[in-house]
Amino acid sequence: MTHLPACCTPLDAHWPLPAPLPGTVLLSTRFDPALLAEGDFQRSAVLPPPSIQRSVAKRQAEFLAGRLCARAALQQLDQLDCIPAIGDDRAPVWPGHISGSITHSTGHAAAIVGHKAQWRGLGMDLENVMPLDRAERLAGEILTADELKRMAEVPREQIALLVTLTFSVKESLFKALYPIVQKRFYFEHAEVVEWNESGAVRLRLLTDLSSEWCYGKELVGQFVVADGQLLSLVAIGA
Repeated sequence: MTHLPACCTPLDAHWPLPAPLPGTVLLSTRFDPALLAEGDFQRSAVLPPPSIQRSVAKRQAEFLAGRLCARAALQQLDQLDCIPAIGDDRAPVWPGHISGSITHSTGHAAAIVGHKAQWRGLGMDLENVMPLDRAERLAGEILTADELKRMAEVPREQIALLVTLTFSVKESLFKALYPIVQKRFYFEHAEVVEWNESGAVRLRLLTDLSSEWCYGKELVGQFVVADGQLLSLVAIGA
C-alpha cells in the first residue's frame, strides 16, 4: 500500500453518478493544499514534472491527489503500477489498452479508468457550481446561440446550474473524444440538446472531427451535483 499524504483523505470508491459504468473503476479523494508537506511527492512515489515542481501548493496538491487516484484505480482495474505522465498536449498519458480521465476542483480530485476494449473514451470533469452573476456573464462564451435560446426558457434559478453543466459536460466530451479523434475542438463545436435534474444529458456535435464523429452525431453523458460541485462524465462504449 502506497503512502497517502496528510493532505489527502483516504481514497473513496463510492460511485457518485446516476448510472454505474460496468468495468470501470472510479476513485476520489478530498485534498487540502495547506496540509501539503515537503517530501509528500517522494513519500507517495509520485514524480512531479518540472511544471508542477515550479507551481503553487494548490496546483501541486491537486496534481498529487489526481495522480494518486489514477494510480490506485489502475491498480484495482488491472494490477498496473503506473502513474499517467503529462503528454505534450497536457492530457494524461494512459497505458495503451486503457481509457481514463482525471479531474479536480477546489479540494476534490477523482480519476476513472476502464479497458479500451469496453470503453473507447472516458471523460470526467468536476467544477464548482458558478454563482448566478458569473454564470450569466459567461453564458455567451460557453453556450452556442441555440443553447442561449434554450437558456432563456429556463427559470432564472436554474441558470447557474445550466451554465456550469454545459461548461463541464463539454470539457468531459473533449476529454473522452480527443484521444479518439486527435483533433482539438471547443465550446462552440458541441451543444447540450437536453438535460434533466436526475442527471442525464444529451450532446450533439456541431463540427466534423472524423468520418465517424461528424456534425449532428449525438452522445449521452451524466452528471451529479453535491456540496456545491458538479461532476460530469461522458463515456463512449466500444
